[in-house]
Amino acid sequence: MNDDEYILEERAPTAAEYARLRAGAEWWPVDEEGVAAALGNGLYEVVLTRGGDVVACGRVTGDGGLYFYLSDIMVLPESRGRGLGPRIMAALMAYIERTAKPGAFVALMAAKGVQRYYEQWGFKVRPAERPGMWRVWGRD
Repeated sequence: MNDDEYILEERAPTAAEYARLRAGAEWWPVDEEGVAAALGNGLYEVVLTRGGDVVACGRVTGDGGLYFYLSDIMVLPESRGRGLGPRIMAALMAYIERTAKPGAFVALMAAKGVQRYYEQWGFKVRPAERPGMWRVWGRD
């Protein structure tokens, strides 16, 4: 194995790896207890490593029957532009294809400006007349 190789592992990131990825993505800080409760409890979780270090991750959460939510799709800035995002998405979507039954709702929240990126996997922007809603607990 070459240190320049990116290896896909079917596992959740550790809390420290997750914190490093969130910081690299410039996402807001989250409570450590919440992170500890979440990681490893997803339906399907993957990381990409390089030289033993986690440089990207993605998770599928939900109830495993009717609702699937793709989340925490992150690639460290220094590893972007190398096709890692598509590798993460391919792994997550392969899980969805193996698991989700017809009629299941599969969703994700896309950052501003990248909605078109997710269209290649069949995702659509929600129409204005059917707005979604969200809340970040404790940050209101």
